[in-house]
Amino acid sequence: MTFGDQPAYLRVAGDLRRKITDGSLPPHTRLPSQAKIREEYGVSDTVALEARKVLMAEGLVEGRSGSGTYVRERSVPRRIARSGYRPSEGPTPFKQEQADCSVRGAWESRSEQTDADPDVAERLRIDVGDRVMRTRYVYRDGCDAMMLSTSWEPLALTGRTPVMLPEEGPLRGTGVVRRMAAIDVVVDNVTEEVGARPGLADELLALGGVPGHVVIVIRRTFYASGRPVETADLVVPADRYRVAYHLPVR
Repeated sequence: MTFGDQPAYLRVAGDLRRKITDGSLPPHTRLPSQAKIREEYGVSDTVALEARKVLMAEGLVEGRSGSGTYVRERSVPRRIARSGYRPSEGPTPFKQEQADCSVRGAWESRSEQTDADPDVAERLRIDVGDRVMRTRYVYRDGCDAMMLSTSWEPLALTGRTPVMLPEEGPLRGTGVVRRMAAIDVVVDNVTEEVGARPGLADELLALGGVPGHVVIVIRRTFYASGRPVETADLVVPADRYRVAYHLPVR
């Protein structure tokens, strides 16, 4: 068997990955033991162990206490649609961001006042330590957590107004654009920066992932006449969802 010039553990992991993806090792099948990997590929115990670690970090296999390592069930990624257009009436913004209209979308939220840290201050163009309203969300598809979000709004703008708490009052759940319009702030632009990184421990716990799983992070900021009025981090599990953009052409 020819593997090329890759490190031995990556070559072994690559061959096992191929067997998983082509169905030779179907879901719930026990991964060959360390001894079997060592014998089949002619490698050391260290190489066999590192190869298994690679597959676990990629989320292809999972360890079961006292039983061994098994191939994980691979879900077909679903789409989370992002759009530059939303009608003034109708479904909530979260519902519109889901591609499948049959999705049973719901969310939980918690808001609290806090001081802007350097990152949030830079994004909102305010001073470090200025007061902001931070709101944390867990978005669900049925019983499964599909997305996390943390948003920050400057209290110098929304404080002591009916929209100070995003999920309370007459405009709760209607989105940033409508809430800001209620206090005569016209949102006219939004930016989104998309990146990926390993999920943090608390994120993966909330999203049902395992250590090493990658998450998609969308850094979103709403503007009114060039002034940032809200910024947020949206976190999506990369193995279960894809982010699709629908942008109008002008």
